[in-house]
Amino acid sequence: MTSPLVTSAPEGRWTPRLWGTLLVLCAAMFLDALDVSMVGVALPSIGADLGLSTSSLQWIVSGYILGYGGLLLLGGRAADLLGRRQVFLVALAVFAVASLLGGLVDSGPLLIASRFVKGLSAAFTAPAGLSIITTTFPQGPLRNRALSIYTTCAAAGFSMGLVLSGLLTEASWRLTMLLPAPIALIALIAGLKLLPRSARERDHQGYDIPGAVLGTASMLLLVFTVVQAPEVGWASARTLLSFLAVAALLALFVRVERRSPGPLIRLGVLRSGTQVRAQLGAMTFFGSYISFQFLVTIYMQELLDWSALHTALAFLPSGAVVALSATMVGSIVDRFGTQRLLAIGFALLVTGYALFLGIDLDPVYAAAILPSMLLIGAACALVFPSLNIQATNGVDDHEQGMVSGLLNTSVQVGGAIFLAVVTAVVTAGAPENATPQAVLDSYRPGLLVVTGIAVAGLLLSLTGLRGRPRGESLVVTQSTVKETEADRVPVRD
Repeated sequence: MTSPLVTSAPEGRWTPRLWGTLLVLCAAMFLDALDVSMVGVALPSIGADLGLSTSSLQWIVSGYILGYGGLLLLGGRAADLLGRRQVFLVALAVFAVASLLGGLVDSGPLLIASRFVKGLSAAFTAPAGLSIITTTFPQGPLRNRALSIYTTCAAAGFSMGLVLSGLLTEASWRLTMLLPAPIALIALIAGLKLLPRSARERDHQGYDIPGAVLGTASMLLLVFTVVQAPEVGWASARTLLSFLAVAALLALFVRVERRSPGPLIRLGVLRSGTQVRAQLGAMTFFGSYISFQFLVTIYMQELLDWSALHTALAFLPSGAVVALSATMVGSIVDRFGTQRLLAIGFALLVTGYALFLGIDLDPVYAAAILPSMLLIGAACALVFPSLNIQATNGVDDHEQGMVSGLLNTSVQVGGAIFLAVVTAVVTAGAPENATPQAVLDSYRPGLLVVTGIAVAGLLLSLTGLRGRPRGESLVVTQSTVKETEADRVPVRD
């Protein structure tokens, strides 16, 4: 259903209130990415101040991931059933309170608990925010433009988080925890005024409580197992039994969803090739990028002896490319379609990673690092908006939250799994008391794995390419996710 906010404006133009709505949603996405990137640089200071061990520090990051990745499926469906506006605003308020508490606590367990609560709240704001966009902006150029701006804010938040954390940590690590609180509060106040009211789903056939419990439990256990595997061992009894339990929970979850009259996830959605490619593409895209960022950060700080701020500035060109392209990607999607942009984007991603394989201990930034950053930035600008558009196109309004939660789950699970795999590869080849060159050589297999993950994403995107005559547009169904982009009927403009 088209939102009154859109129909009241002249065709192709947005009202100030519509811009305000989008900015509120962008602020929440910005905060999610900002929070993820800021905490990493502050960890050494946190450990020194609170007397935390390395394993405890890991849980400051992992606690957020656990709450976020574990409850996204529930968060997405809750937005559909309970009302997107209500779920978004309540979760944003919780995020603000948890940010405030995280900056004031004086013990490790309380800080980890606040991080888990922040991740939990983000698991509700992310799918609710995305589904508000897809139900407020009609499918087509207006939605494509909105989604390109929305997803750009994630990249901008991640890039700015790196820079801000380098500056704020110099004063106090607590500032990195407190910064999101006032931004979230401002967005909350604006959201109360600007966000369109959405009715709860009235004709749903009950609440899928068993599915919610099983889906949440399986995702929590999966993320927990993957996060812990590098520390306890991939072949350890604990890890293997945990994966076995995840498989059992997922099998039971599928069984329950097939029989439920009002499932947490309608499994028929995954019969669409376009939907499956979007979900797997999200896993490979984010999994490869977060792993690359992890390895390169260690390389710059430990082998090149760069400061946190210097390292953040090295990544800045990538974020700048994404930010500068924010208003252009929507029109590019309108002209060429998501599948072609995904193929081009993944090709740029593979090239950027491959160029970095030749890095040495005395790099000239402009020649050795900057080209990779620019290519990866261009790839992010094309891939991330295209994945969001592809996943949400053709989906009924009452299922937008569900699909949004599924897409965000793919992003988080892909990031957790592939980062753990890359870390295990690097750790396995790490020499003892070795020279810097030997340490750098131990990173290369990890970079090869990162490049391989991106190649898998490229091959996946190529499977969705089918020829479409120039000058033809696509008729996109509004009803259900039953067809692929290439299966839609072309019509002459």
